[in-house]
Amino acid sequence: MKRFGFTIICCVAITLAATFPLAAQTTSSSTKGTTASSGSSSGEQTIEELYLKNVAMRILREQATELDRDSKLLALTSIQEMINNKTLAKDSPVAMDILGYLAFEGTQHEVTSQNRQINNFPEVRRRACELLGQIGGQQADKILLQVMLEDNEPMVLSQAAYALGEIGLNPDSAVSSRIAAVVMRDTIVKPDNNFAFASLLAFEKLAKRNSGLNDPLAFQAIVQISQGNYIRDVKLKALQVLDELKQYG
Repeated sequence: MKRFGFTIICCVAITLAATFPLAAQTTSSSTKGTTASSGSSSGEQTIEELYLKNVAMRILREQATELDRDSKLLALTSIQEMINNKTLAKDSPVAMDILGYLAFEGTQHEVTSQNRQINNFPEVRRRACELLGQIGGQQADKILLQVMLEDNEPMVLSQAAYALGEIGLNPDSAVSSRIAAVVMRDTIVKPDNNFAFASLLAFEKLAKRNSGLNDPLAFQAIVQISQGNYIRDVKLKALQVLDELKQYG
């Protein structure tokens, strides 16, 4: 069972996108993502201009683009410390740039050596999603929704779903529908207790932040979890969430 930044009851642990150049020492690489940057036509500063003004963030970007996993984790730890110390501005463009890159480490951008991928680091992606949830904002929400579309690793999907619930945005049921679609797919293909429980927590948080859920797909996903191939505690949580949703009418 994998580790996440939250807990399933008492027995299950719940443990774009901006891209910038990969380190030059790779033998070959393929980048499948898109690059997000601040435009200068309206007087806004570009990402590169913002980096030039912030030496600390330039260092973190270099660490994030190093090939080794430990350098990437070190960059994430530094951002966590900034969040804890309240020295990181909400929706900081440079922080979103770095976290948006790391959230797709090994998915949108792949680095290969001798026909073997060498940068598939699910823990890096998971921690990036965790920090995006802590920072919050529309850009973080956008990145996490893309993660839900592209990642197949349960530990990453679990953290992304939970982070989306923490942020709490759900315009036109876009977030709840995205989570529900992945739940319904995985319930049939590869049911995962951690992901199911994280999704239930996300539905619960979204309902509280938005005075309920108006999303038939979300209700269908919760019912599927309650009846699916999951442990008893996860099924009971699904029934609890369904009961809580009744209070919103």
